[in-house]
Amino acid sequence: MNEPQNPKISGEAELLRSLGKLARGLSALFWGLPATLIVCVETANVQSLQFVEIIPSLVANGLLLFGLWQMSQFQKQERPWLAALDRAQLLIIVNIGLCPFFYFQNKLPDEIYFFGSIGILILSSFLFLFNLNFVLKRLGAMLPDETLRHETKEFTTFNLWMLVLWLVVAAVSIAAFQLNLQMRFDSTVLHWVERIRDTILLFLGLTPIAITMALIWKTKEIIFNGVFGPRANS
Repeated sequence: MNEPQNPKISGEAELLRSLGKLARGLSALFWGLPATLIVCVETANVQSLQFVEIIPSLVANGLLLFGLWQMSQFQKQERPWLAALDRAQLLIIVNIGLCPFFYFQNKLPDEIYFFGSIGILILSSFLFLFNLNFVLKRLGAMLPDETLRHETKEFTTFNLWMLVLWLVVAAVSIAAFQLNLQMRFDSTVLHWVERIRDTILLFLGLTPIAITMALIWKTKEIIFNGVFGPRANS
């Protein structure tokens, strides 16, 4: 006859399993973020794109979806946490669904529908990074580390403002193009204006990605140290 399990031991085992999945999910996000950025940018810049060449972008976005799914096994009773994860997962699913339009837009560059689909993909990726910072903020609030909680709150707020500024600069650039304001400048001035705009967009876009990756890595390290001790990462 089987002896009844100790509820305390069973609860600790379940917590360890969920923490393990949480750490695995954070690792997938850490590697998936730069991989998705690099792969998607390179895919968009290919001159003659073959359909099979969109597979890396699907795999990279799939890695992000896998990471979020693993993280959803942690603290299932926390509704704000799960709601933030669900929003992030939905945005990644949208990205995966839009990746084939890299191929279609490459073959028919003058088709406005395909061009608009790539624009939606960029906007969805922007919103994903925006929402991922909310996910990290929720996670930091649940973990018993005061330093991590404070740093996560401060840096995610900073990231959100940087992303909002990126959106403002991008919107102003699009509006200026639609109004043909570039016609008012000579070629030399226009060249420098475009270079300054591109530099600002790169800075405002890449800085939040780098900070987000740093927060993901630090959160994962704290989980490993809390569960397995300081030697777990050596």
